[in-house]
Amino acid sequence: MKLKRSSFLRAGALALCATAWPAAFAQQAYPSKPIRLVVPFPAGGATDLFARTLSQKMGEKLGATLVIDNKPGAGGAIGSDLVAKAPADGYTLLLATTSTHSIGPAINPKLPYDTVRDFAPIAHVGDAPSIMLVPNSSPAKTVREWIEYAKKNPGKLNYASSGNGTIVQLTAELFKSQAGVFVTHIPYKGTALAIPDLISGKVDVLFDALPTGMPHVRDGRLRALGVTSLQRSPLAPELPAIADVLPGFESNTWFGLYGPKGCQPISWRASMPRPTRR
Repeated sequence: MKLKRSSFLRAGALALCATAWPAAFAQQAYPSKPIRLVVPFPAGGATDLFARTLSQKMGEKLGATLVIDNKPGAGGAIGSDLVAKAPADGYTLLLATTSTHSIGPAINPKLPYDTVRDFAPIAHVGDAPSIMLVPNSSPAKTVREWIEYAKKNPGKLNYASSGNGTIVQLTAELFKSQAGVFVTHIPYKGTALAIPDLISGKVDVLFDALPTGMPHVRDGRLRALGVTSLQRSPLAPELPAIADVLPGFESNTWFGLYGPKGCQPISWRASMPRPTRR
């Protein structure tokens, strides 16, 4: 599936770190060297795919190269910590998500950084829903059938996630709670690493971002049962909303651009289309 920028990239003033430059830095044009964009999840996942689309657009506007640096692990904490401790010179940025900057600090008081104190927010750049994926070998063809299947096999099924405390895990836990089923959690360092086990049937279900999950569905490698937005998504109109079976069920991921503390933004006008919230 081709990723559409119109589904993710935000219009208007996308900020970059430049206002209160140190005197030495103010004497040179920005950017004067490649910018490092840290992705706190593995290559091939939704955050990585989004980062590559975003970096291309930003690079065109800035006349600079943005280098993607995948630093997965600990639910995104490893990559986030790297940026928190980087120089506030505008050359190390983080593509943060709901997992790293909303869920993580709420459930893990021992994070090595403070998401408010140690980062400079630059821009909200997009949102994405997830889809419920199962192996082709699964007997369930619909969300309702999967719930019935899980209730008949309590404790025997499992779900994969991109790590403890991530939006993927919490989406699955929300599903479990509303559906009244018991399913065992298997954490991975990213959903891209879980996909092969899902395809082979070692994993029973995964809630993956729509842009990265749908190619496997359309290529016939996996089956999608529903989407986590309240209504059908224009990117996959054939999929019903899980909320049709579990009223009110909704889970979406936001993506945001951050710099280290002290990285103060100036606005530069970008002709990016406004993201569509699915």
